Amino acid sequence: MEVNVLNMNGKKVDTVDLPVSIFEAPINIDLMHQAYVRQMANARLGTHKTKSRGEVSGGGRKPWRQKGTGRARHGSIRSPLWPGGGKTHTPRPRNYAKKMPHKMRQAALRSALSVKAAENEIIVVDELKLDEAKTRLMAQALDALAKDASALIVIPAKDEVYKVVELSARNLPSAKTVHVNYLNIRDLLSYDKLILPLQALDAISDHLG
Repeated sequence: MEVNVLNMNGKKVDTVDLPVSIFEAPINIDLMHQAYVRQMANARLGTHKTKSRGEVSGGGRKPWRQKGTGRARHGSIRSPLWPGGGKTHTPRPRNYAKKMPHKMRQAALRSALSVKAAENEIIVVDELKLDEAKTRLMAQALDALAKDASALIVIPAKDEVYKVVELSARNLPSAKTVHVNYLNIRDLLSYDKLILPLQALDAISDHLG
């Protein structure tokens, strides 16, 4: 698939062929859904908890004697039947993590990238470089490249050039930067446009090819 290569001003400067194995892979919706559910489940802390009758304070003494009062028999005021008593069948700490084979996760990413390519939502730029870390400069560049759409910017390397890009984009609510090694299904499906510097395109080919 051939796409245009733009500069920071949104002008066409060249064309490039996207790797067929990554951007024209079979689209497996079920696999993408499984990868998305896994990612959301792994993000859950699982720290919610309520106290059972063995954890609330008080209740060491029987409220009243077993027989002769005319009232129902009770052994503790911390029974779930009493106000302030322990809770039953309520959330307890647990691990929500789900496992998914590495090859399946990569196939899900290729499916998501293929969806983006099929819907013309991939923007390739010759280089992504700013003179200084300014939100205003990044906003101007995104306005030229993605217009009013939200954008996911793929960072190919952790160096000073792309550090400036990350700092400039972090205050923009409609944009997010992600390193190529941390490309994930949730971000791909959450943003309208995918902005790829040519270096990032090469890195994706190495990562998913």
